[in-house]
Amino acid sequence: MGCCTGRCTLIFLCTLQLLAALERQVFDFLGYQWAPILANFLHIIIVILGLFGTIQYRPRYIVVYAIWTAIWVTWNIFIICFYLEVGGLSKDSELLTFNISRHQSWWSENGPGCVRKEASMSGIKGLDSHSYISVIGCALEYRYIEVMHSSFQILIALVGFVYACYVVSVFTEEEDSCNTYNKAFSPGLKWETC
Repeated sequence: MGCCTGRCTLIFLCTLQLLAALERQVFDFLGYQWAPILANFLHIIIVILGLFGTIQYRPRYIVVYAIWTAIWVTWNIFIICFYLEVGGLSKDSELLTFNISRHQSWWSENGPGCVRKEASMSGIKGLDSHSYISVIGCALEYRYIEVMHSSFQILIALVGFVYACYVVSVFTEEEDSCNTYNKAFSPGLKWETC
């Protein structure tokens, strides 16, 4: 197969998805976002499975990857709705941290151009004994950065879904033509592969 085939393109897309998921995983770890950390971890495993299936000509693994991309798109749409506060969701809730902590996205305090100011409250200390942090001067609000991350993930997943379906159909077609050839020219033998 040449380098411009659907198989090579799917390998490239899976690799790109892995890099994007690893980048996102790092920033979710920094922000203690436990729900996205688990989702990213599962995503990384399934993308590796899809990559393995593409390299090793295993259509079943690619089908699992294709099904997962549909779920992954749904998850990222939820993340977009969460940060844009659509449908009663609030970006200030502790939903993504499983109500374990009051952490938010890492980008909320460390976004491009953001300046953190720690103001200790005179004599008042919370349970976590953290001082109050205000963030000013951000060039881009953190919620838009999270929305861009999710939008990029959706774009890659949709293209990956299309190529996964194409590669599965090509693999299945090659397998069917191989089986037809084997039955026609050697009917008494059982052939596993061409």
